[in-house]
Amino acid sequence: MQEDFYRIKRLPPYVFAEVNAMKARARAAGEDIIDFGMGNPDQPTPQHIVDKLVEAVQDPRTHRYSNSRGIPGLRRAIAGYYKRRFDVDLDPETEAIATLGSKEGLANLAQAITSPGDVILVPNPAYPIHQFGFIIAGAAIRSLTAKPGPEFLAQLDRAVRVSVPRPLALVLSYPNNPTGEVVDLAFYRQIVEYCLENKIWILSDIAYSEIYFTDNPPPSILQIPEAREIAVEFTSLSKTYNMPGWRMGFACGNRKLISALARMKSYVDYGAFTPIQVAATAALNGPQDCVDEIRAMYKARRDLLCEGLNAAGWEVTPPEASMFVWAKIPPVFKDMGSIEFSKLLLKEAAVAVAPGLGFGEYGDDHVRFGLVENLHRTRQAVRNIKQFLAAHGVNAAQRPSQPAEAEGDRKKGSKKKV
Repeated sequence: MQEDFYRIKRLPPYVFAEVNAMKARARAAGEDIIDFGMGNPDQPTPQHIVDKLVEAVQDPRTHRYSNSRGIPGLRRAIAGYYKRRFDVDLDPETEAIATLGSKEGLANLAQAITSPGDVILVPNPAYPIHQFGFIIAGAAIRSLTAKPGPEFLAQLDRAVRVSVPRPLALVLSYPNNPTGEVVDLAFYRQIVEYCLENKIWILSDIAYSEIYFTDNPPPSILQIPEAREIAVEFTSLSKTYNMPGWRMGFACGNRKLISALARMKSYVDYGAFTPIQVAATAALNGPQDCVDEIRAMYKARRDLLCEGLNAAGWEVTPPEASMFVWAKIPPVFKDMGSIEFSKLLLKEAAVAVAPGLGFGEYGDDHVRFGLVENLHRTRQAVRNIKQFLAAHGVNAAQRPSQPAEAEGDRKKGSKKKV
């Protein structure tokens, strides 16, 4: 009997496994691990969204199979969100579809449009599903820099000219996970013009578009009018509304791509549980002050962590958006690689981070901090890291003043994971 299945053989060993195993052993031994490893929001879902879920679930009619494309009210709410946020008009019947988070949507669309051997262009480092969704579907991946700008465009052009067959699709994700990079509409316009000329589909992931820390909210590629001819865009409610476990997202844009995704989903799922879709509709249509509060909480955590790391001698650049800090490994550890450095940080500082290698080989000189620990715990992590760095000869800079605690963190207080 065959020992390994074909598609499973195309998936490499799980990069985070070693660090996760160390973390589990440390906690089993009673150690207090401060965990920035997974981008898993730690705050509760806003109460009005929970209340709508409870109300909907009381109706037994909602317990039946749902609609894999999303209930009509949710698709109208998605279109309403795009109009308010981006001034983009969408047809909720043909240009919007609900997904089980952006991850499922990306993976199912990859299955729908990919033939074995197709070439897909994916930035590196990147959120794993951006490449592995297509690898599972049988595609070949060509990596581009994740940093937007002239070099990205030059690499894109070079990849298109040398690839055989010519690339089928380009994956984009800004604000980027893990790097936090952002783009403007001028960048999207260049990408759309190039991909239109070369007949390349665009799959854009904007899951972090509402977690930003500047006066300029991240744009949507669909704000470029011609983008609708070749682009589809995915996003999620997970981070915007603290709803990760609800698994609710959506895709919008090109009708042919949305139709392909809808057809694929009709074979593999019946859609999210209807009360979750009803509650997601309430999230999109309801008061948005909760989003402002979530954004402010992440900014406070970002500022505290980045200021603390820089003061400790670990130079990091605060991201303009996303809930992550992409930190280059300090020079004294640069030859270790991200997995061994993450294991050392866990062992000596009791701080867990995500190895950059998990997001692609070009990320192996970085680690990713998820802003998922409250301010009290983040301060403790900074103290631990400062001591860790000092023990390895890294000199601390003068420590800047710390920002005040965000309201959500004051309410939550400290927590200890065991």
